[in-house]
Amino acid sequence: MSFLEKMKSRYTVKKYNPNGTLTGETVQQLRDILRLSPSSINSQPWNFVFVDESSENREKLADASYWNKDKIVNSNLLIVFQVLKNPEDFEKQIEAYLPEGSINYYKNFVKSKGEVFIKSWMAHQVYLSLGVLLSACAEMGLDSTPMEGIENDRYDEIISNDKYETLFAVTIGTRSEEDTNQPAITPKKRLERGEVILEM
Repeated sequence: MSFLEKMKSRYTVKKYNPNGTLTGETVQQLRDILRLSPSSINSQPWNFVFVDESSENREKLADASYWNKDKIVNSNLLIVFQVLKNPEDFEKQIEAYLPEGSINYYKNFVKSKGEVFIKSWMAHQVYLSLGVLLSACAEMGLDSTPMEGIENDRYDEIISNDKYETLFAVTIGTRSEEDTNQPAITPKKRLERGEVILEM
């Protein structure tokens, strides 16, 4: 199956099969794929918190996830995407490994616009990694659910990753045959190509 066909068949899972499995090798591939995600000037202002089925915090995080609780309980893996809270910590990080040109770009075109812009810019980098993960899951035949419907502050309390704060999470597992959101039951709805693809 071509990658295009896989993207046509991927969707946001609403109901997981609690008996699904995920191998340790697959989880390691996902870790490596996320680590290789692109970001502006190679800034990498992120942490990816992997929470497997055996984690004592899994249930606590599920309870802090509104209507997404069952997805977390019944999936095989939860990944929490976090971003650096403090621009000063970010600057220390990039000064340790980025070339001078990249640091100057940050100072001249990002930092110069103030802290609100910096934080927004860093969050955008984390969202780039989400696109990479969802595409990788489609290619690997894994079912997934991106979720902003979580209690970010409670996630931060549970994870206790001091320099980082939660933006969103993703569950990965095996869809239930009863999931009515799958394209075979509920066809995908997207804007027509001419409305989103422009030619110049």
